[in-house]
Formats: sequence, C-alpha cells, structure tokens
Amino acid sequence: MENYKRDRTCGELRAGDAGTVCTLNGWVHRKRDHGGISFINLRDAYGVTQVVVDENAGAELAATAAELHNEYCVAIRGTVRLRPDSMKNPEMPTGDVELLADSMVILNRCPVLPFQIEDETGAKDELRLKYRYLDLRTATMQKRLRLRGEVTFAVREWMREQGFCEIETPTFIRSTPEGARDYLVPSRLYAGKFYALPQSPQLYKQLLMVAGFDKYFQIARCYRDEDSRGDRQPEFTQIDIEMSFVSRDDVLKMTEGLFAHVFKKCLEVNLPAEFPRLSHDEAMETYGTDKPDLRFGMKLQDFSRFTAESGFEAFKQTLAAGGAVKAIVVSKQASLSRKRIEELEAHAKIYGAKGLAWMKVAGTETAPVLEGGIAKFFTARTAELTGILGAAPGDLILIVADKRRTANVSLGAVRSKLAADLGLCAPDDFQFVWIVDFPLFEFNDEEGHWEAAHHLFSYPQEQYHQSMEADPGSVKGDLYDLVLNGCELASGSIRIHDPELQKRVFRIAGLDEAEAVKKFGFLTEAFGYGAPPHGGIAPGLDRLVMLMTGVSSIKEVIAFPKNSFAQSPMDGSPGEVDDSQLAELHLTLRAEP
Repeated sequence: MENYKRDRTCGELRAGDAGTVCTLNGWVHRKRDHGGISFINLRDAYGVTQVVVDENAGAELAATAAELHNEYCVAIRGTVRLRPDSMKNPEMPTGDVELLADSMVILNRCPVLPFQIEDETGAKDELRLKYRYLDLRTATMQKRLRLRGEVTFAVREWMREQGFCEIETPTFIRSTPEGARDYLVPSRLYAGKFYALPQSPQLYKQLLMVAGFDKYFQIARCYRDEDSRGDRQPEFTQIDIEMSFVSRDDVLKMTEGLFAHVFKKCLEVNLPAEFPRLSHDEAMETYGTDKPDLRFGMKLQDFSRFTAESGFEAFKQTLAAGGAVKAIVVSKQASLSRKRIEELEAHAKIYGAKGLAWMKVAGTETAPVLEGGIAKFFTARTAELTGILGAAPGDLILIVADKRRTANVSLGAVRSKLAADLGLCAPDDFQFVWIVDFPLFEFNDEEGHWEAAHHLFSYPQEQYHQSMEADPGSVKGDLYDLVLNGCELASGSIRIHDPELQKRVFRIAGLDEAEAVKKFGFLTEAFGYGAPPHGGIAPGLDRLVMLMTGVSSIKEVIAFPKNSFAQSPMDGSPGEVDDSQLAELHLTLRAEP
C-alpha cells in the first residue's frame, strides 16, 4: 500500500503536468469501456481526473480494471498526458489531461449502491439519511459542507479581529424555561436529579458580561425538544454573541459588519453597509409577518378607504367590528384562473381568514376597468382605487377582511405563496431586514396570564418602565430580529442588568419570587454584583448556510441531521438501552398504556 500512497489529488493535474508520473487515490465515479480501452473518472474530495487503461495494458492491470465498479476505492499510478484537442473537456478543471495507468490496486470494494452518487441523487430523503456517508460523497453535499466550514472560519476570523473572546459554556446545565422542552440527562451520582442540554447559552453569556469579559462569542451547540421542520432540528448551531456597555445600534452595526465580511469572503457578495429596519408593527401591517421577504413587492395595503361607499356589506361589518380590510396587487396575474384563486383562498383560510375576495383590472392605463369577483361594488371608484393601490391593467387584486391580525397574517401567507408559485424569490438575491420594537409580553389565553414574548431577560424600553404592570400588552422590548429572505436568521436583545427590574418582569410573567429564585436565582444574584448594561444576538449558523446555498432545509447543510421525526435512520437513534444502564441512573421504564 505504501507504494500506492497518493502524491497528487484528483483535482490538481493540469496541462503543465504532462509527462510526469504520479499516483492518485480515490473512488471510481464513472467507468466506460470502448474497444479494449477503459476510461475511468477517478474522484476524490478535490475533483475528478480521467484515467485511461489502454489496449497495451498488462494482463494484471487489465484484469483489475475490468473488475472495477462505481465507488470502488482504488489507487492508480501512471503518466500524465495531454488529451487530444477533440477530447478535451472544458467543463472539468482537469479536462486538458488524463492519466495513462501503468498499475492499479483496489483498496476497497463496494456493493451495489442504494442510489447513484450524483450531484443531485434524486433519492428520497429517508434513504439519503440512512446512507448519509454516501450522500455526503456527492459534489453538491461536499460543496455545502465545505462552505459551512468556510463560513465558520470567516466568523471566527472577523470576531477575533473585532476583539471578541471565544469562550465555551457548559453543555450540562440546570433546566430553565426558555420556550421549548429541554432535553434532560439523568444524573448517576444524584438520584432523581437531572441536567439539561442548553437551548442556548443565554444565562451563561450574560454571566460572562458580569464577569467582565466585555466581548464574547461562541459557535454554540444548542438543543430543543420541539417538532422538526425545514429550518429546525433537535440539535443546531448558533453564532452566540454578547457585548457589554452597548446600545441596540451597537449590536446591529456589529452584526452588519460580521455578515458583510462572511458574504464577501465566502460568496464574493457585497452587502450594503446598513440593513433596512422595520418595527414589528410596520412589518405586520405591510407584509403580514415579522419575517418579511423583501425580494419582491406585493405589499399589503389598506383597502378600508374604499369600503364606506361601496355597498359591500361584508367589508362594512368587519370595519364596524373593529377589524381591517387589507389588499395586495398581484402584477400581471389577471389571467389567473378561478381554480387557482380558490386554491389561494384555501391557503388564506389555513391562517384564519373567512374568505379571499378578488377582482381583476382590465381596460387601458388611462381607462382602467374592474372585472370579476366583487368588482361591481367598486366600479364607481375605479380610477381612484387603481391609482392609490398602484394596480394596472392585467393585475389581480386580492382582499381579506377580518380581525386586523388575521387579515394581515392570512394575506401575508397568500403573498408568500404567490411569490413561491410565480418564481419571484431568486435564491442568490440576499435581502436583509431588521425587525425591531417587538412586544415584550404576550397574553396566554389558555393559562390566563402574561408571559415573555421572547425570553424573560430582554430589556423593556425605558418609556414603559413606569407603566409595565398596568399595561403589559403595550410594552415594547429592546428586541431585534435579523431576517434574510423571509427567514429569521438571528434574534437578540439588550438584556436586563438591574436585579429589581428583572424581578418585576418575572412577576408580570407569572413567576413569584420563590419560583424565580429557584429557577434563576444564580443569575439575579450575579446582577447584584455590579452587572454592566449588555446585549447580544445569536445568528443561526445552520440557517445562514442554508440561505447562502439556496436550499430550503437545514438538513442539507448539516453533516448528520435527524429526520422529521427527530430520528437518525443511519445509526438508529434514539435507541433502547440496557436495564443495567437504567438501574445506574435510578430509572425504570413505565409500560405504554
């Protein structure tokens, strides 16, 4: 084997190497036999080189070549030669040359593959996850995982240049409520007690600010026991950041600089120096979501001004009950069929809408005409309506009348679906937006009390400090989300550093003093020792790479993800354990009812 150790990779040979003797190691990507000549595309992590076993090959070499099948792992020694001009392959970096083999050894054989190793395998997700080590051999997955590595390096590079200190926080912690279920780890030494895996390093990074580290970051593993979806996994990675003596603007500016560096270094994409900002209320009114996609228009508009004189009673009744009437203009889609409009209506109803009204704009620019749907109720104000909404002939107008939140959210969902259906979302168009001024509290109707909308440690904006207890619903927090192409990429806030203010927030959220001490006493105690004002943010690394590669699931950028049921088809986790292991942990299993 030592004689066949590689001295070049399959991606580096060029025309200037013609005449040199070298050894390549890799996998058989393709094999073609033509009239006694074998052409082998040999692949490794760096590229593909064509290898030729010609008709003059010795019996041993010819026999070995004849045995080869896809994904056999082999070592091949030979001489680099130029390909004939007619056989050069400009699509391959090594396409000007080939290796004329003079000896070959099979390092390992491969059975029939469950799917072909192609850029896009076409295999079902479950099969890909079961044989993930094969799926990861594809050029597509190799490219994604390598980009992830480059992004991680770029993050560390920039953070170090800005004076941040990388510090690891514990993986075994005390269970504290952070919005999702904890993964619990039973203690062998302390019967009946449990560690939890961290949903985030939130408390510890705040303690590092109390400790005086000023600027902290970590590529942090986090764990949440919640249902999986495209941008969620039971275990995920975030770029965890915290800073002392800062305002919201300081954190936002730092984050903009970080992403500018990452996108420039890893994708050669120049981002704007500052990202646009929208308040939470503006985002909901204009886009129907606090995660708006700015790659396309189709903004939600107020339609109520056209209702009073329309004679359309359904809209009037909604407004009289304190609701809202909102509309979007879908450019050049007046030809959309009634069936497609009904499909959009069904989508709106998923989000609570009672229906989806519509009308189409016909006529000319100077003499527009409203047709179809509810058009007859608004023809008297056609010119005014189309002018204010910006609707031109050939456009479709869609309208929802309902409670304000329902109207916004349901029409926002229709907006997003239309953009996806019409191909308006270019994956290489990166549109960032900050969402700021989130509500600090939200009311839990089922349990009948207020609770933190994000987490319990976010700073209430100062203008609300005197009125928090009297009107929790009006309180805005110094919270901010960074949204990229309709996906929440990062979330953060300025934190509470005053122990008395923290206790007030606990009480509003329904935690009495004894419970607060039990769950967070170590944190509030630390705040009493001169805690500095501080704030931070935590971009999701998985989501970032997902968006940079243009895929729709973080499973595509994680080496060994779980499936939609939080299982690993490859290694069979979660799995059973021996009774002896349970006994050591002082646990017994209860039979399913």
